[in-house]
Amino acid sequence: MPRLLSRRAMARTLAAAVGTAAIAAGTLMTAGLAEAADTTLRIHTLVSSPHPYNDMAEFMKEKLEAESDGRIAVKIFDAGQLGQDPEVIGEMGLGTIDLMISSTNNAVKQIPEYQIFSMPYLFADIDEMASKVGPDSPVMAYFEKVYADRGLGMKLLALTGSGTRNLSNSKHAVETVADIEGMKMRTPPSKMESETWAALGTLPVSVAWGELYAAMQTGVADAMESSLPGYTGSKLYEVSPYLAMTQHTIQATHVSISERTWNKLPDDLKALVAETAIEAAALGLEKAKGYDADLVKTLASDHGVTVTQPDIASFQEKLAPKQAELAAELGIAEELKLIRP
Repeated sequence: MPRLLSRRAMARTLAAAVGTAAIAAGTLMTAGLAEAADTTLRIHTLVSSPHPYNDMAEFMKEKLEAESDGRIAVKIFDAGQLGQDPEVIGEMGLGTIDLMISSTNNAVKQIPEYQIFSMPYLFADIDEMASKVGPDSPVMAYFEKVYADRGLGMKLLALTGSGTRNLSNSKHAVETVADIEGMKMRTPPSKMESETWAALGTLPVSVAWGELYAAMQTGVADAMESSLPGYTGSKLYEVSPYLAMTQHTIQATHVSISERTWNKLPDDLKALVAETAIEAAALGLEKAKGYDADLVKTLASDHGVTVTQPDIASFQEKLAPKQAELAAELGIAEELKLIRP
């Protein structure tokens, strides 16, 4: 004879059934909204929250769904669920991914001109960068034309900054540039980045962002550089616990859309998407400022990170003669002049 359930067990069973039903109903509702919409936009980001990119994506989802009267549904795929950036850019050309919010560093294979944003100490601060790359700026117009001329199958919607990039390593605290000499330095696939860090005395090693944690953990790389949200969101402090606030670059962010997706949109939705991207870029900038200020404190207090304020002048002194040389060598002297007339 089966044993009768206690009242508590029956309550737990009922609660579980209700919860399962609610999840199923929510999934069906989301699917129903996507099916009812004229267009479903898939947004890619490479990072985990907290991060300005994901805040920007959430803002775009909320605004586009609310102000399109249900004609647009948005699905966000964060943390590289749809792949690494170079592959995603290829998918954007095919129209299988609609939007991406990511670092210009990761697009230099397809857009070498983006290497200019990896030049250290190019901008005085994030506000100067924002003023230089805003929606009506010559820099924005220039990169819109680069996209079109390159035939990437993408359209640039916005450029912005998403915080300072700083050095961290697994070996010891960094006070001057001499402290990083001989370290194996992870760089993205950018000649600007690799030559810059070579000039600073490190041994550059190209590693994809998605493989960075393992590379630091296994000693493939000793040092890395990233934004603070990227460093925190991917828990890189666990394998690279010495953070030096070098603030060597302001991370540049692009918001891009597939041309195939863009061309399918009616004019009123094109205007809404373009407006939303610009507003998201402004939001990302402000979020980045807050993250930078707050994360330094929590990294030290909550995660045991050793934070130093190194002698930036020692970095700048070594790099000064290299900047113009690199710009000429990489064919981005025009871009440098555009930013520094």
